[in-house]
Amino acid sequence: MDLGIAGRTAIVCASSRGLGRACAEALAREGVHVTLNGRDAEALAAAADAIRAAHGVTVDTVAGDIESEATRETLMVTCPEPDILVNNNGGPPPGRFQDWDRAAWIEALDANMLAPVLMIRSVLDGMVERGFGRIVNITSAMVKTPLAPMGLSTGARSGLTSVSKALSRQVASANVTLNNLLPERIDTDRQRGMAELRAKLGGVSIEQAYDEMKASIAAGRLGTAEEFGDACAFLCSAQAGYISGQNLQLDGGSYAGLV
Repeated sequence: MDLGIAGRTAIVCASSRGLGRACAEALAREGVHVTLNGRDAEALAAAADAIRAAHGVTVDTVAGDIESEATRETLMVTCPEPDILVNNNGGPPPGRFQDWDRAAWIEALDANMLAPVLMIRSVLDGMVERGFGRIVNITSAMVKTPLAPMGLSTGARSGLTSVSKALSRQVASANVTLNNLLPERIDTDRQRGMAELRAKLGGVSIEQAYDEMKASIAAGRLGTAEEFGDACAFLCSAQAGYISGQNLQLDGGSYAGLV
């Protein structure tokens, strides 16, 4: 299927690796010119080189933390009229509610609610004026199935979800959509970190930790970054203009609820 977005431009936050990189790859494959972002300048440059070589699109980079106002401003200078925004950032680590002080909550809100909200604020009016916009927030399955150890992530990302839902109703008539991707057990470096933590705390091997993860998924396996990127690309497509304000779970069929 031709997604109808060749020649469009996209900002993909936190995209030097993992889910952000997968989304950038999928968009570039469709002919979208992408601006990548990441804190590791070396990894960012390597990702940009690989995407250019594979897909022949323009790839710009902005090194820096997306939580920084300077980084966000540089992204908008580098790609001043983006058609697509993919919000992404690393999530806070799991922990205990009793251990999270005010500073921990503020850090989580800055990273996983306020930074993406401010990126949306920067691009939304231009998208409305041009009559096309696709905004995709990478959040977490924890938004719909909260677990206490992931409370920092759940709290911040639920706030982003609410803001995006409210905005989606205001801009739908301008062919601007806002949707959220909710990953669960996607095989990335972050997932390996979770497996290593489980192995350390539970006294099991990394392989056993992975087996436990797979057993928790209805599909019996971890998702792939490529599957995730393809879902993002479709939500950014011309064909997806009637889909907005939605939370798409990529969880191998594991969510037990109806809505």
